[in-house]
Amino acid sequence: MEATMAGLSRAPLFLLALALALALTASPAAGATAGRPRLVGGLAEADVNEEGVQQALNFALSEYNKASNDAFHSRAMRVVRARKQLVAGLNYFLDVEIGRTTCTKSQPNLASCPFHVQPHLRKEALCSFQVYTVPWLGKTSLVKSSCQDA
Repeated sequence: MEATMAGLSRAPLFLLALALALALTASPAAGATAGRPRLVGGLAEADVNEEGVQQALNFALSEYNKASNDAFHSRAMRVVRARKQLVAGLNYFLDVEIGRTTCTKSQPNLASCPFHVQPHLRKEALCSFQVYTVPWLGKTSLVKSSCQDA
């Protein structure tokens, strides 16, 4: 009798936890759209202007420029697509058109650097970046990076 009483006392807690989990995955705050709940861990389109997307983009470009042997910095020309995935942190998947600027790597303030217009110096690429971040730990890493000349 004692075993069944212990099981009965846990049942309301389990049902409450289940109801909470269902409510969170189906709520608009969790990314539900037009009656379609977003799957936990699923990919969702992200707003390019969102702070987290901008931070991921800046981090990816910084890492790209550090790894590049080019004398000039590259910067984003256009974000083609931005997606995010909630895991044990956040994954950002960014497809970005980048271009070579006139600023050398020794120059600061990359945001105001114009792109090269001379054909022999002009260089554009389409890059895909995956950035993983755990904001509450201050941890960010570039998981994948691949670029093809445009």
